[in-house]
Amino acid sequence: MRTRVKICGITRRQDAEFAIEMGVDALGLVFYAPSPRAVTIAQAQQITSGLPPFVSFVALFVDAHIDEVKACLNALPIDLLQFHGDESPEYCEQFNHPYMKALRMRDDIDLIAEAKR
Repeated sequence: MRTRVKICGITRRQDAEFAIEMGVDALGLVFYAPSPRAVTIAQAQQITSGLPPFVSFVALFVDAHIDEVKACLNALPIDLLQFHGDESPEYCEQFNHPYMKALRMRDDIDLIAEAKR
């Protein structure tokens, strides 16, 4: 098994190009407005346009409206969705797109139950 590297929070084209030169496997684009690393779809298009093949693009969301996720999928070459809020499995699966779901570590979280869910 090989370790893959993702740099998340890319906001500038030159940072994406540098990360690719350094051998990154995936670039993360944050679509969560309160984040200082957030980008718009237009910014993400400028970042991702014409980059070399075999670099994956990951779109990160936190409790986003369905239309926002769909808009990103329609406008960008997104390979993987990453959800960081309270999204249910049903919410995540409705996009028919590969995804990963982050869990916030809290004292009351039941990791076994969350993994089964």
